[in-house]
Amino acid sequence: MSLLSAKEIMEIIPHRYPFMLLDTVEELTPGVRALARKCVSCNEPFFQGHFPTEPVMPGVLIVEALAQAGAVAILSTEEDRGKTAYFAAISSARFKRKVIPGDVLMLETEIIKRKGSIGVGRATATVDGQVAVQAELTFAISK
Repeated sequence: MSLLSAKEIMEIIPHRYPFMLLDTVEELTPGVRALARKCVSCNEPFFQGHFPTEPVMPGVLIVEALAQAGAVAILSTEEDRGKTAYFAAISSARFKRKVIPGDVLMLETEIIKRKGSIGVGRATATVDGQVAVQAELTFAISK
């Protein structure tokens, strides 16, 4: 059973179809960590061109999904509710496994540093316990 549904996620972050990349949030510690789920379907619009004969979820979208999980963690605190978290930097990104239709992507982002409106998250995406993507994400929160 999920902690937050897609509807509840949309009350926290501003993303909407086709760019909301989280289906549910399974675990949440406000301001600290979120674990979200994305069920990758063959009907995703990006598969039409990436790649028609061998569909692979673009790595940049996996990183975006990790950022959205981090945004849920940050923006679920009282002090940051109603704000927007923007990308400020991506570092140490490593792509270790393809993500294809039928995969269930687990997206974990833990906030490891925060100073004012700037923060850093350690992010890991897995499929069946195998690491697909790891990155460090820096974000800036709107005022």
